[in-house]
Amino acid sequence: MRVSLVQLSVSDTESVDERRARVAGLVRRRVGDDVVVLPELWTTGAWAYVDWQAGAEPVDGPTVQVMAAAARSAAVWLHAGTLVERDGNGALYNTALVFDRTGALRATYRKIHRYGFDTGEAVLMAAGRDVVTIPTEFGDLGLATCYDLRFPELFRALVDAGTEILVVPAAWPARRREQWRILVRARAVEEQAVVLACCAAGSHSGVDQAGGSLVVDPWGTVLAEAGADEEVLTADVDVGSVAAIRAELPVLRDRVLAVPAPPAGHGGEPRGSGRL
Repeated sequence: MRVSLVQLSVSDTESVDERRARVAGLVRRRVGDDVVVLPELWTTGAWAYVDWQAGAEPVDGPTVQVMAAAARSAAVWLHAGTLVERDGNGALYNTALVFDRTGALRATYRKIHRYGFDTGEAVLMAAGRDVVTIPTEFGDLGLATCYDLRFPELFRALVDAGTEILVVPAAWPARRREQWRILVRARAVEEQAVVLACCAAGSHSGVDQAGGSLVVDPWGTVLAEAGADEEVLTADVDVGSVAAIRAELPVLRDRVLAVPAPPAGHGGEPRGSGRL
C-alpha cells in the first residue's frame, strides 16, 4: 500500500476557496498512490475559532464536492482530513471525510474528544458518539482525530471493530510535538496496527503547528517522518505485517480487562448524524 500524507500549511493569508483549490490540485497529483491523508480542519484552520460559524458547511457542501472530484481524478482512497460540519439543527462538529477511488463519500467521523477544556472546540462544537471503521481492499481503516490520541480506549475499540490501519489527521501545536510523536507510536504498538498520522504545518491564528507527520508500523517503527514545513510524505506500507505481528506477539488475545465501547459504524452510506 503506497500512502501519502499531505502536510498542509494553513495560513491566515490564504482564503478558504484558494486553499481548497490548491489542496485539490495536490491530491490530483497523487496518481499511483493508494491512500492520501490530509490534516485536521485545514479549510477554516483548527485554531481560528472566530471563523468556524462562517466557515461551517454540511457534508454535501463545497469541500466534499471538491475533494470527491480530486479523489476520483487521482483514483485514490482519500481521507480528506476534517472540516467544520454544520448539521440540520445548526450544531457544529469536527468531522472527518473518507472517499473511495471513485470519489464516493464512504465514511464520516465526528470527533469524539473535543480539545480546549473550557474554550474553543470543547464549547463551540458538539461531540461525536460513534466509533467508525471503513473497509478497503487493504484492510479496515479506523478513524480518529488529533486530541483523540490521548484516549487509548477509543483505539482499542477501533481494533475490536476490526481495524488494521489507524488514520489520524491533526493540527497539533508545535510546543507539544514530542508528545505527538510518542502518542502516535504508542497507539501503533499497543494496537499492533499501522498508523497514518497527518499533522498541519506552518502557523495559523498565532499557533505554530507541529508538522512531523508520521507513518508507523505495528512494531512502532517510524517508516517515514515529515519535517516542520509543508510537504508530501510518501511511504510504502506492508499491511500484511499487522496479522503477522499480532500472531507472533498475541498481546490483544491476552487482555483481561475490557472497557465498554461507544456504538460502532462500519462503511455504508454516511448520514448527517455521523452514524454509518
